[in-house]
Amino acid sequence: MTPNLVPWLLYEPDDSGILWIKFNRPDRMNATLGTAQDRSTASKVVEYMRHGDDDPNVRVIVLTGVGRGFCAGNDAKGPKEEEDFGEFLPGNRTPRENNPDGERQSFFDGYTKIIREISLIRKPTIAMVNGPAAGSGMDMAVQCDIRVGCENSQFITYHARGQTIENGGAYFLPRIIGLGRTLEFAYTGQVDAQLAQQWGLLNHLVPSEELEGFTRELCVRIMRVSPISQWINKRIIRAALDTTLEGTMVMTSNAATIIALTEDKDEARDAQIEKRPPVFKGR
Repeated sequence: MTPNLVPWLLYEPDDSGILWIKFNRPDRMNATLGTAQDRSTASKVVEYMRHGDDDPNVRVIVLTGVGRGFCAGNDAKGPKEEEDFGEFLPGNRTPRENNPDGERQSFFDGYTKIIREISLIRKPTIAMVNGPAAGSGMDMAVQCDIRVGCENSQFITYHARGQTIENGGAYFLPRIIGLGRTLEFAYTGQVDAQLAQQWGLLNHLVPSEELEGFTRELCVRIMRVSPISQWINKRIIRAALDTTLEGTMVMTSNAATIIALTEDKDEARDAQIEKRPPVFKGR
């Protein structure tokens, strides 16, 4: 089973357990189409990720771009005449009311909440940043759990359009790279690959010709660990960003009891004792 596919976003699960989701407008540096519409790029990214989250054959989800770019953010020019998008209309959001506050609420209820869904995906997510990640493209990369890049990677804010960092970026960036670095990023608008790694925005920086191979190997290492422990760890660690030490201790204590009752926990123990690769079932 596959989701309802669109040509500007590829859905490519492989036999190893990796789902590759690829922005597919390379001639436009993979710029997005639309904002909060049902078939907009961001909506489809979330739809594809949710589908992979529910697929028992998928263990890791990788978001990347075809060609030289990761994702250039919103395409101000819209689709080209030769592109066939069927019923998709990349028009502006319809505000609740014809005033600035109505537009603000429409943006909050629509685009911002859609992109936030990336951070709520249960399974491990990796942004393989093969080129520039600008605007909402950067936001989607920041919402992923891990970012892997190469010398062509760049992160670009909305500064060129006179806007603030949006769609969760203002929340996640200070927690990933720190307050001072986030403010510098907001003021200057661009971070190259080397600086992104130094700041911790990229988990790994590898040569472009090794990027896919490295990402695959990282996925393999992730898949050697019990998926249930990964899912619960992810929820606890993300929730811990907004709670106290006491609250985190409560969550980890509860999780320990839950995990102790799973088949995967027994399989991990048995595989270690028997010195063999574990075979996890996610239960």
